[in-house]
Amino acid sequence: MTDLAPIKQRLEERLALLRRRTSKIEADLRKPGDADWQEQATQRENDEVLEQLGETEIAEMEQIRRAVERIEAGTYGQCEGCGEPIDPKRLEAVPVTGVCIACAD
Repeated sequence: MTDLAPIKQRLEERLALLRRRTSKIEADLRKPGDADWQEQATQRENDEVLEQLGETEIAEMEQIRRAVERIEAGTYGQCEGCGEPIDPKRLEAVPVTGVCIACAD
């Protein structure tokens, strides 16, 4: 496979961005609620959206960590399902993937 340093750098930059965003979400969720019960209802709805965003970002962070581990282990680009090489176009489109298209189906 080609030089993976640029891919690793992009993944690590994305991971850093997600960490910052997740930290902000966590800080927003820790803020005390409003005394007005109607405002509390609105805040609770907003909190639910923030929680879902946080969960999605945490899942993406885990995928990125696993991809970086595969790069460091020398197995990046090799399908975890069948062991065959993953099409470079797939890796370009979905750099965190660990499986080829056939195994993803």
